[in-house]
Amino acid sequence: MPSVRQIRGRIRSVRNTARVTRAMQMVAASKMRRAQEATTASRPYAEKLREVLGGLVGAGAVDPDISHPLLERRPVNNVLLLAISPDRGLAGGMPGNLSRASGEFLRAQQRQHPVAVITVGKKVRDFMVRAGADLRASFTDITDRPTMADTLAVTHLVQQMYTSGDVDEVHIAYTRYVNTLTQHPMVRQLLPIAAEGLEDESARATDYIYEPDAGIVLGALLPRFFEMQVYQAFLENSASEQSARMVAMRNATEAAEDMMDSLTLELNKARQNMITAELLDLVGGAAALEG
Repeated sequence: MPSVRQIRGRIRSVRNTARVTRAMQMVAASKMRRAQEATTASRPYAEKLREVLGGLVGAGAVDPDISHPLLERRPVNNVLLLAISPDRGLAGGMPGNLSRASGEFLRAQQRQHPVAVITVGKKVRDFMVRAGADLRASFTDITDRPTMADTLAVTHLVQQMYTSGDVDEVHIAYTRYVNTLTQHPMVRQLLPIAAEGLEDESARATDYIYEPDAGIVLGALLPRFFEMQVYQAFLENSASEQSARMVAMRNATEAAEDMMDSLTLELNKARQNMITAELLDLVGGAAALEG
């Protein structure tokens, strides 16, 4: 059985760990609230933008002969995966789940086409390096509170690779925020923008008058829509990361507190055994003197 001194040392170590995890929990909770607010605040704008585009594409406002590079479908010879993950760990299973989803997509696509990869975040970058992926670019140290400007370097690179014909299809992997306890890794097509998906919005789209004409409006909105899709993925990933980290640190703090309770009980037993042994020694010594 460990000595009283050893148990006290373990209690002290666990208590210090609990202080660290509790502080990290509080920081993550603060960041989580800001990230959640930013994510939910941007969703109505993204939905309205999709609705307007749905009205343009689905309601026949645009001449069918008008095309745009971001809508153009062509034979798929090369695929690009844009994978977004945290830079840091201590976020529970969230980074690992995203890496697994990205890896499954990568293996499935590589059976049919070459796959190029652009990563955002150190966790998925390290995973892709270990997997031997064709890593074209890597972005790290993105702020916890990304703005549209923070994402433009990524969106411009992806758009340039697609419009130049370097890749024929673009998919994005990120973690979608549902609530504090639930985040889902997902991989979906980003380019070409699916006209069918936009047409689904046309049923509830408002009738607009487009100036100077619908084709010019479409040409201006499609790049903006693409940028918004990437930006929304950054926000979703940030909210998911901070939520997962807050929950992980809360669980770690609770586990440390449970361990301190167990160690305190063990300490009390050790002290009781020590006192009992000392009493037995005294009784034995007294009996020897009397004898």
